[in-house]
Amino acid sequence: MSAEFLWYIPNQAEPGHRGDAVTADHNSLDTLTAQAKALEEHGWGGALIGTGWGRPDTFTVATALAARTTTFQPLIAVRPGYWRPANFASAAATLDHLTQGRVLVNIVSGKDNLAAYGDSEGDQAQRYARTKEFLRIVRRLWTEENVTFHGEHFSVTDATVAPRPVVRGERRHPRLYFGGASAAAEEVAATEADVQLFWGEPLDGVAERIDRLERLSEKLGREHAPLEYGLRVTTLVRDTTEQAWADAEAKVEAMAKGAISRDPNRFVATGQQRLLELATRGDVLDDNLYTAPGRYGGGGAGTTWLVGSAEDVAKSLRRYQSLGITHFVLSDTPYLPEIKRQGDQLLPLLREDSR
Repeated sequence: MSAEFLWYIPNQAEPGHRGDAVTADHNSLDTLTAQAKALEEHGWGGALIGTGWGRPDTFTVATALAARTTTFQPLIAVRPGYWRPANFASAAATLDHLTQGRVLVNIVSGKDNLAAYGDSEGDQAQRYARTKEFLRIVRRLWTEENVTFHGEHFSVTDATVAPRPVVRGERRHPRLYFGGASAAAEEVAATEADVQLFWGEPLDGVAERIDRLERLSEKLGREHAPLEYGLRVTTLVRDTTEQAWADAEAKVEAMAKGAISRDPNRFVATGQQRLLELATRGDVLDDNLYTAPGRYGGGGAGTTWLVGSAEDVAKSLRRYQSLGITHFVLSDTPYLPEIKRQGDQLLPLLREDSR
């Protein structure tokens, strides 16, 4: 299977995300469009657009960028509870229809300011049970007519979405990405997701999780095509190995001094805890997986970094690919220059191996 290479577009209310350049127009349509067009021009398939209350609305940003591009695929992060499943299924199917099948979807169940938009949730088991219903209803609305579903969290009666998502080859609807490392999250991934996204864990941890998800899919009687796997990680690429490590250490020093803001939710999720605990095994794992950023405020995909020359990082990503990873969501700051650098230096090496 050929690999997919996506980037990250930082739709943020405040400038300077993870050390990005601080400019007054950081989230203007022109600035974000420049990033989306650069992705097209430098070999990327599209970009993840994150979600959270207090940020520009993700679906609106994705729609605007899709309208200004021709091949760019927005990987739109959405939250059950912020959206109801039928509303989202209709909106996404419409955008998919208008863009001729460019929509990708990332379902997020992590921490957010739920009360601000009138949502609430119970314990972890309840949260993922709700996510499972959301995924099941959305997929059915995209592929069936006259859908009726009455669950504990969501219901629809005799519902049909029009227009429908684009059907092309084996593609029946927008691909559904999902993340989460808890037992409850893995049950959702094993039964309902199309792609399980991992953060930048060492190879042994990713291999162990893939093996567990494969066994869980079989045990739970997965009804869909086999689960695929993705990696969301920071890739710090420079012309030489030495320059890359010098820049990585300088960035971590800036983080330690508070010059780069800390991720406010970095102690919350199970997957995040797994990343933070890696620092106890050493600052560098698997040749060039840098764990020190997590010690100084890095969260999510910014907790661990793959550091090196394009050849170094390509070699590392090939090793993940050998485990079964076929979807890569990469990024580094400043975002726009790195779209170009990594698109020109890193992607050709990876695509050469994918042929």
